Amino acid sequence: MSAFVADRKLIQALEKRSQAVSCGEDRVLFSQGEAPTGLYILRSGEAALIMRSEYGEVVMCLRVAAGSLLGLPGIIANEPYTLTAMARKGSEVKFVTRSDFEDLIRDEPSLSLKVLQVLAAEVRSARLALSAV
Repeated sequence: MSAFVADRKLIQALEKRSQAVSCGEDRVLFSQGEAPTGLYILRSGEAALIMRSEYGEVVMCLRVAAGSLLGLPGIIANEPYTLTAMARKGSEVKFVTRSDFEDLIRDEPSLSLKVLQVLAAEVRSARLALSAV
């Protein structure tokens, strides 16, 4: 299972506040270094997460599965995205704005633990990737 895959209850709650993103072609959802505007739900298809060094070299490239939340650390920390996310052609993607995400967590605080579980899994995944270098 991908480190970015979220609990079904969290995904369902987020989808109620989401809007569809067209992926008729490969599409960059967000780029490393950009200010976070929200998060993306990969409902079906495939996406890649890419991290580049300051010199533009690819440092890490991860494929993520359906059910993954993309951009979560950026909106939680209010820091620029640390990865670039690209959805493959034909993927079904939904977007949740930062304010809609914040409203959801305020309205349903029990979902906070599910968000933390996704973040913890991402940290573990990053540590494993670094240890393999």
